[in-house]
Amino acid sequence: MKNLYIVALFRFKENYLMDAIELLKKLVFETRKEEGCLQYDLVEDIENKGVFFIMELWESQEHHYKHSTTEHLDHFRIQSSGMMEEYTQVYKGFKTF
Repeated sequence: MKNLYIVALFRFKENYLMDAIELLKKLVFETRKEEGCLQYDLVEDIENKGVFFIMELWESQEHHYKHSTTEHLDHFRIQSSGMMEEYTQVYKGFKTF
């Protein structure tokens, strides 16, 4: 089984930054408890206000699939939808060497 690497890119409207950060922190806290989650780190872009990355590492695609159906991720999606500048961009891959 290959580990799954993911980078999720979020762009929030400036007037929602404090609320967005709180939602992101809760998401990170809950996700790190999940089986198969090896890394789940929140990174704030230092050059672009309102831009955040979540750097993820999962034991497998199956573990990530289970994550995608969790209550806390669903809650984040609902609560953050009006705060976003645009849709979340998600990049997935396997280590090649």
